[in-house]
Amino acid sequence: MTRKRKVIDQHNTFDEDVFSYRVSKDGKVFISWQGKVVMTLKDKPAELLAAKLTKLEPRAAQLAMAKLTGNFKRGNE
Repeated sequence: MTRKRKVIDQHNTFDEDVFSYRVSKDGKVFISWQGKVVMTLKDKPAELLAAKLTKLEPRAAQLAMAKLTGNFKRGNE
């Protein structure tokens, strides 16, 4: 039995850098979408995310930030 693969980013939104992140001196990670901060992480989650994002390709990092914010599931963003 074969399963259909779910198409992620069928509108190629993440070909552009719509997400960005910044790590503050105190270790907080600010995730921005089109220049506006949409999520702030601190402590261990921030540390883990920063380490993960530095290792990812740009498109994969965009997708990871989109999934983390959770508001980009409907495909109409």
